[in-house]
Amino acid sequence: YTFRYEKFLSLTNSNSTPLEKVKAYLSCHERDRVPDQELLFGNKSNFSWNAIYDSLLPYFDNPLSRLDQVFLADYNGKLLYNFNPVNTSIAKSFDIKLLTPLLNDNLISYGLTIPNQLKYDQTQNIGKLPLRDLLVKNQADSLISKEKLGFNVNTINLWKSTAHSKCKEFFDNARIVEDGWINNEWIQKYIDKENLDIKYINKFLGLLAFEIWYRLFITKELSSNTKL
Repeated sequence: YTFRYEKFLSLTNSNSTPLEKVKAYLSCHERDRVPDQELLFGNKSNFSWNAIYDSLLPYFDNPLSRLDQVFLADYNGKLLYNFNPVNTSIAKSFDIKLLTPLLNDNLISYGLTIPNQLKYDQTQNIGKLPLRDLLVKNQADSLISKEKLGFNVNTINLWKSTAHSKCKEFFDNARIVEDGWINNEWIQKYIDKENLDIKYINKFLGLLAFEIWYRLFITKELSSNTKL
């Protein structure tokens, strides 16, 4: 997440308060939320920015370096509560044997002892330095780029081709709205807006996934064999 490291370090300094660092960290996740995020949720969600700040404060209210604090927040956030459980659930659902060589205990323990300057080159904004060295040693460094590609699906094209109509279909009588999790006024305000900003498109895709999951596992009205 070199883009996050670079932005966070540019927004903070050694005199930044823990709360200032939390807000800077959240600003490095601008692709994960919309500007009026607090209006998206229904009463049942009890959405609160202060609750989010409180959850993140321990990762930035400590004597660690700023970069280590970001590592700590990332590990205790997306890895533990997003990537790991999601990938594990997918593997179990399809009866796939999940291999995670980068998450074995020995490698994690060893990785924690590697100095930051050997992990991330702040000048060139390049990460995963030990892995890159291994690739060079094995003459395989041409296989990767210097920049993180990330989630590179063109969601704007997806929205225009099928996702918009699919959202209209599912949100016409959304269960996540009926049960108070999501605010229908927010959906209606943006769902038919022309030239919708990509942040809102991505948020609609997330809400569509939430609605489908809700019908599969909560209301149980949708079969996993249903073709969307």
